[in-house]
Amino acid sequence: MFARVLNRSARLARPNMMRRGGGGGMPINEPGGYLFNEKTHVKEGWEDIYYWGMGGGFVLISAALYYKPDTSVVTWATKEAEKSLKEKGVKLDYEKTN
Repeated sequence: MFARVLNRSARLARPNMMRRGGGGGMPINEPGGYLFNEKTHVKEGWEDIYYWGMGGGFVLISAALYYKPDTSVVTWATKEAEKSLKEKGVKLDYEKTN
């Protein structure tokens, strides 16, 4: 019995003995060259509003993000540390030595 299982698994593993399914399938529609069977694109009423709205929104958000104030914790801590060191009289800029 073990030899039969080995023989069958070896026979199925060979590439020229691969099983192939048949039976046809669904018929395909050949491409006709037109999208949605339209010869030319017909612009609809909502398209202009969408393009202007999305483009304008992109420009407004880009400008808002560009001019947004820096509110990070690192920037605030750096300013506070510089102010504290200046009050103590510590120099922040070191002179170059040769």
